[in-house]
Amino acid sequence: MANTYSNVVLHLVFAVKFRQALIHPHFRIELQKVMTGIFRMHNQKVLAIYCMPDHVHILFDHRPNIGISDLVMRVKSGSTVWINENIPLDTKFYWQNGYGVFSCNPKNLDGIINYIHDQANHHRNQKFISEYKGILIDQQIQYQDQYLFEEIIEDGNDVNKNNPQDEKKEILNDNLKD
Repeated sequence: MANTYSNVVLHLVFAVKFRQALIHPHFRIELQKVMTGIFRMHNQKVLAIYCMPDHVHILFDHRPNIGISDLVMRVKSGSTVWINENIPLDTKFYWQNGYGVFSCNPKNLDGIINYIHDQANHHRNQKFISEYKGILIDQQIQYQDQYLFEEIIEDGNDVNKNNPQDEKKEILNDNLKD
């Protein structure tokens, strides 16, 4: 076949490290433009994007010129650099390791676009963790709670037992073994 034909629409979701609410309204739209620009640089078309304070939803038409994991890495690293160089925060900004990426039926795009654009209203009634679990269940993806996020902060209380201090101790102990 002389041509490549592709129609792969994906819904990408990833969170701020430790689910901190670091994406503030005063730079949310600019961050969305930066991320969209990174997608465009890699010949990808963003159909919808919305940055919540602690996570991001992006719907995009994935073209086969770059692997999904490479694209996500470039979007996350490029946006991290932009935030850390341009936005004064009380802490250094990082994205959570990992991401969720889900295939979408092209016939349902209008509903998914509306869902992404309505994130602010949606999260008045549902926390991100239950939204994310719902997406995983809808996509028939098996998961274990302890592996979803490095740490989940809800209403100021740690829900996940992962502690950054314990992680540092583990790394130190691993280095001492070598």
